[in-house]
Amino acid sequence: MDQAELHRSGAAAGLPEMEQLWMPFTANRQFKAAPRLLVGAQGMYYRAHDGRQILDGTAGLWCVNAGHGRAEISAAIARQAQEMDYAPPFQMGHPLQFEAANLLAAIAPGDLKTVFFTNSGSESVDSALKIALAYHRARGDGTRTLFIGRERGYHGVGFGGISVGGMVANRKVFRGSLLPNVDHLPHTYSAQHQAFSRGQPEWGAHLADELERLVALHDASNIAAVIVEPVAGSTGVLVPPKGYLQRLRSICDKYGILLIFDEVITGYGRLGAPFAAQYFNVTPDILTTAKAVNNAAVPMGAVFVRNGIYDTVVHGAPEGTVEFFHGYTYSGHPLAMAAAVATQHIYQRDKLLTRVADEGIATYWENALHDLSDARHVQDLRNIGLIGGIELQPRPGAPGKRAYEAFVGCYARGVLVRYTGDTIALSPPLIIERGQIDQIMSTVRDVLRTID
Repeated sequence: MDQAELHRSGAAAGLPEMEQLWMPFTANRQFKAAPRLLVGAQGMYYRAHDGRQILDGTAGLWCVNAGHGRAEISAAIARQAQEMDYAPPFQMGHPLQFEAANLLAAIAPGDLKTVFFTNSGSESVDSALKIALAYHRARGDGTRTLFIGRERGYHGVGFGGISVGGMVANRKVFRGSLLPNVDHLPHTYSAQHQAFSRGQPEWGAHLADELERLVALHDASNIAAVIVEPVAGSTGVLVPPKGYLQRLRSICDKYGILLIFDEVITGYGRLGAPFAAQYFNVTPDILTTAKAVNNAAVPMGAVFVRNGIYDTVVHGAPEGTVEFFHGYTYSGHPLAMAAAVATQHIYQRDKLLTRVADEGIATYWENALHDLSDARHVQDLRNIGLIGGIELQPRPGAPGKRAYEAFVGCYARGVLVRYTGDTIALSPPLIIERGQIDQIMSTVRDVLRTID
């Protein structure tokens, strides 16, 4: 069934009036001409408005790690809504905040045992940047105000996040209003040296040494933090070269610079460990998360902070004062906390945080993905954990069009994938079975045959 047929069938089923909604990160006119509406979800599958079953190859948007429709989570939300729908987070608290924080601290890497709650990845990043500034100021290093991000990095859509981020389309319209004290490391991808790598590329660790150049340019006394995604997702699945993150950690230690890992997509089992920090054996000073923290059931984010950073900011302030002037109306929202507690219990009970590694899913995924090396238009394949990137040759004069057509074609055949630029990005729920992996890959192959 092509998109025109889907639209006609949807019209017959009674599509909603669409003109009043401005959709995010969406070609609005294109979508509304041939809409794709999801009306239900269970396990590994969505249900489309025309009744078709859609295999979820993206965990929603990198976030429904435990699969859809988990009864324990919805029941916890319902109970909490009946007991107490909202509690103010400023100068007040409620028990679930602390229970959720304790559960998260138990799986956190190293001594990142202090948790600050937000409502999204964007808010987590902006909070992390503020925490870094507050920490340096509290310890008498107030000149450390410059942030270093990375080209092709994605850190949400707050002004702080797009400032340290390095995706041109996200920045260009807002360039005149971005944070002024920001510089960027080069990205880590080289088609010449890394194409068709399985897992971490062998080439590229030396790119971390560019941080030494930026330290020489700006002076370490002015640099607050370096922020990177351990695995970059929105820019097309860029896997860090072997040794790269370790070098960044070493250079940051050398100059007293904080290292922030943005784990909004890699957190909560995506690589076969609770966090990418544990997978790569590199512990940052601050770690941002969201998405899968509560299986995306209610908007929520969480920032993990080294205990020493918390102690410096909180215990360095006069007694009885607010130590950190930052927070959100919905920080630690009761419904989000209920969902988080239920989700973390599911992760523990079903061993989902390590399933990808323990049950050989990552290896099966890697082999299935790289079997597409001879598929039409494929010019590179990248993978790590339960993440895959299929980079297509751009159509001359029409970058991104092939990947978009592949996205639409897969949806028409009952598989949801994501596209970014000319890359098809895959990140299914952690409950996926081998036969479903085969279905995703065979669908992609079949669709690519149909695309010019």
